[in-house]
Amino acid sequence: MDSIEQTARDEEMVGDVGPHDPIGLRDRYFNRELSWLAFNQRVLDEACNQAHPLLERLRFLSISGNNLDEFFMVRLAGLKGQLLEGVEALSSDGLTVAQQVEGATRRADQLMADQQLVWDRLHDELATAGIVVLEEGEIEGSDAAWLETYFRDHIFAVLTPQALDPAHPFPFIPNKGFSLLFDLTRQSDGEQIFELLMVPSTLPRFVRLPGDGARYVAIETLVRRFTNLLFPGYVVRGQGALRIIRDSDIEVEEEAEDLVLYYRTAIKRRRRGRVIRLELEGGMSSSFEPLWKDKISGADAFITESGNFLGIADLEQLVDEDRPDLKFTPFAPRFPERIREHGGDCFAAIRSKDIIVHHPYETFDVVLAFLRQAAQDPDVIAIKQTLYRAGKQSAVIRALVDAAEAGKSVTAVVELKARFDEEQNLMWASQLERAGVQVVYGFIDWKTHAKVSMVVRREAEGHRTYCHFGTGNYHPITARIYTDLSFFTADPRLGRDAAQLFNYITGYVEPTDLQKLTISPHGMREELSRLIDAEIDHALAGRDAAIWAKMNSLVDPAIIEKLYRASAAGVEIDLIIRGICCLRPGVPGLSENIRVKSVVGRFLEHSRVMCFGNGADLPNRNAKVLISSADWMPRNFDRRVEYLLPIENPTVHAQILDQVMVANLIDDEQSWRLLPNGEYERIKPGKRPFNLHRYFMTNPSLSGRGAALRKSGQVPKLSLRRDS
Repeated sequence: MDSIEQTARDEEMVGDVGPHDPIGLRDRYFNRELSWLAFNQRVLDEACNQAHPLLERLRFLSISGNNLDEFFMVRLAGLKGQLLEGVEALSSDGLTVAQQVEGATRRADQLMADQQLVWDRLHDELATAGIVVLEEGEIEGSDAAWLETYFRDHIFAVLTPQALDPAHPFPFIPNKGFSLLFDLTRQSDGEQIFELLMVPSTLPRFVRLPGDGARYVAIETLVRRFTNLLFPGYVVRGQGALRIIRDSDIEVEEEAEDLVLYYRTAIKRRRRGRVIRLELEGGMSSSFEPLWKDKISGADAFITESGNFLGIADLEQLVDEDRPDLKFTPFAPRFPERIREHGGDCFAAIRSKDIIVHHPYETFDVVLAFLRQAAQDPDVIAIKQTLYRAGKQSAVIRALVDAAEAGKSVTAVVELKARFDEEQNLMWASQLERAGVQVVYGFIDWKTHAKVSMVVRREAEGHRTYCHFGTGNYHPITARIYTDLSFFTADPRLGRDAAQLFNYITGYVEPTDLQKLTISPHGMREELSRLIDAEIDHALAGRDAAIWAKMNSLVDPAIIEKLYRASAAGVEIDLIIRGICCLRPGVPGLSENIRVKSVVGRFLEHSRVMCFGNGADLPNRNAKVLISSADWMPRNFDRRVEYLLPIENPTVHAQILDQVMVANLIDDEQSWRLLPNGEYERIKPGKRPFNLHRYFMTNPSLSGRGAALRKSGQVPKLSLRRDS
């Protein structure tokens, strides 16, 4: 990233907002890493939210653990690498690499401690509700006998204790590896020996006992109970558990000639990456210190003494317990009525008018139906599809394979650089190629993050192109829990733009004269800056000026400076940012007209939407409404292929502006307000509480309502209530 000083010099500033502004960098921006950790704190806080069913609270705890693992595997690993290489670059808020590492480590340690406290609380609540995780001293009677049989039959043969002495090289512990250490004394001669026992990931973390009720024993409790079977003739003097996190980021080397071969090798290397974090069970005997210091972590790892349960993410297994009374009420997403009215013909419905589909309230099956129809329709001659994350059991892949086997021209852009999905995507690429799909891997340096599908169909009037633009991935599983928008259109201008986008990815042919789309890395930041500048001009001319934007992360310094300029000019700005936000709102003389909130609830807010007042207060019919695949981050603007799409269809425009955006703004049951000091405070529900997820679960779709909407004549509007 360019330095913030250079960014400021490159910006045209107004008023006092500029590189020489007395507001220093640390008072101007929040640190990216600390902002992300603050988001994970909000996720963890949902585990304490009594409004959620008990097992859903446990799920939030598990998610917070998985998130923190990934933070160390990628973000802290990257900072640690910079530190070891002597990189002296400053973050946008003016912190050195060492200061960021220190601050993020300290905050992450606190998060881990909080997770243990939350688990202790939920452990007791689960027991009261009939889901019991037994400790060693609670196992007795028939349970003890059953567990011994289970251990002998299912566990013993899988375990491989390894002595730690000069004759045995220290074993390699894989990423997220969970292990037990034992300090033993041989009864025959009193000789001391250390043993390491890695718990294979193929074993369940919890073993469920038979009988009435849900009773579990953690695998480590089970192993410790039967050390006499593992180590006959030895006395256990001490024991402890540890878990490691390794550097799991993959950097693509510019000289990589074969991207597929490079990633197959890199995935193997990642499993053996540098140890970044070593978690130790609380109260571990000091006799083990030379082992984990010299043999496991080395001098560079972050070492944390945790509580009595390592691997908080593993609690997800307990969430699978069949207790519907302790989970959210099941929700069945709707299928758009518009398509049903056309007899299930997606092309006929899209040809009649653009459609917006709001996931997960409306089913992702509509996207699959679109692709399946394209695969089966004899008049379809070509399909082009981007694939960033498609999941392990992908109906999208099946549809593309069927289309290719039916003789259609099918092109799939498979992104190998989709973090932690690289191996899965390599597998899909091989399967697609075997079926005759033209598979393209895009750019070496950039990720293809745009979610676009286009279908070319032979019709009476000539060839017509149908397009799908999504704010989320073509992933049937995450589409059930991520809120995203799917936009279907047969607009010929967008069809031509989409064709240029694919040609750019497959043939490096840079688009020219795009009619509606803006893409990165060519012009998206500039287009957003132009839209913000237009609102500044309206404000300076005395007209109403407003910006509403919804995204996952706001990091880009140039865009943040533009928003500061807009605030100084009098533009009213409301931002809904689920995760990282480096902009500091509500600072006098800098951002007093900017408000930032974060929504964390049953569904993961994922859609990227932006609205600009265009000379009138929002919401209004003349506002500019856009959807995008991109968050406002340097990587999305400079190192990824993304799209930005204006919405012009009146019904779709109204649904996004008057429903999706307003609902996010007025939600007060699962929202947090970002304060100028960087703290988040939970918004207290008003006299008429509003939960946006519940609203969309209980109200029918808009653009997909077909005849019902035409009869009413208008899109229902939610009203924006501002705090006094």
